[in-house]
Amino acid sequence: MNNFTFYSPTEFVFGRETESRTAELVKKYGGSKVLIVYGGGSVIRSGLLARVESVLSDAGIVYVKLGGIQPNPTDPKVYEGIELGRRERIDFILPVGGGSVIDTAKAIAVGIPYEGDFWDFFIGKAVPEKAVRIGVVLTIPAAGSEGSGNSVITKLDGLKKLSLRTPEVLRPAFAVMNPELTYTLPAWQTACGITDMMAHIMERYFTNTEDTEVTDRICEGTLKAIIYEAMRVTIEPCNYGARANLMWAGMIAHNGTCGVGCEEDWSSHFLEHEVSAVYNVSHGAGLAVIFPAWLTYMAEHHAGKVAQYAARVWDVPKSTDCKAMALEGIRRFKSFLHSIGMPVTFRELGIEHPDIDLLVKKFHENKGERVGNYFPLDSKASREIYEIANR
Repeated sequence: MNNFTFYSPTEFVFGRETESRTAELVKKYGGSKVLIVYGGGSVIRSGLLARVESVLSDAGIVYVKLGGIQPNPTDPKVYEGIELGRRERIDFILPVGGGSVIDTAKAIAVGIPYEGDFWDFFIGKAVPEKAVRIGVVLTIPAAGSEGSGNSVITKLDGLKKLSLRTPEVLRPAFAVMNPELTYTLPAWQTACGITDMMAHIMERYFTNTEDTEVTDRICEGTLKAIIYEAMRVTIEPCNYGARANLMWAGMIAHNGTCGVGCEEDWSSHFLEHEVSAVYNVSHGAGLAVIFPAWLTYMAEHHAGKVAQYAARVWDVPKSTDCKAMALEGIRRFKSFLHSIGMPVTFRELGIEHPDIDLLVKKFHENKGERVGNYFPLDSKASREIYEIANR
């Protein structure tokens, strides 16, 4: 196990009707003038946005709003939010929604006090030292952004989808998590979220770091819990227990718990970022295509941990043939993804003729000549993974 610093100061307020405590929490963490950030019509149709506005008003908290955040969030809304936040002199940001809304809010939060272009942080030109404080009202369990210091934004100029990781600056002060708010999620969105949280765990699980038994078991147990609850929620969308466990699993998957002491990988996420940047597909659905392809490549080139994953998560019988074990685990993983309505090939994702040359080019332009840690990918390897996804 490697040396590590684990920093996770977010206060999680979990359960039924917890959104009623939003104003109390904003005040607790110093907010007096709030920028509410939200997406499309669901938070309006459900009445959630109105309830949040009501509790803020009743508490005497002034707020302004920025709506219209789309999936795969892009930089124009970030610039709009930075300008609005500065003009209104806001001191707290409250995203009400899922990962795209929260990621946009985080980018706004680092952009407001910064004299340069917020994109400097995403390209590594500058490191965030301060940000406007954030609290979250979560509606979609998937990205885990409610418990992480990460943000992913696409810059429309060049379609560059990049991530920012600053746990010391951007972890939310609080996260309100009411599983009942997820009852009305479409089955597709639920399945995309399930895939995303599983991928967050696996990016940390596939490591060459030795003596990580506790972290491995946390990853494996959480994956098995997600698989179990995914099948329950598919049959009973309004099952509170299933929704509650999935909501908590999404947070655990990405707040750092599953990667303690490990060198993480993340090449599958970066491979997918190019797909969703170019083709604007759902991130979770893109991961459902890319991760099995990455695993298939690893079964041939670095099968050991994939065989362990197959045995411990998918109950594949142990044998001396690690490659065969790995491939059977991948087959079971893909079968599970199909069972919850996810695609596992580019064609099933709706991309009949992916421009693999372009994807490979952008992947290495954005991430370097060799990407990832479990088995670093050069352009030949990344091409082969995209080609596997295209079979």
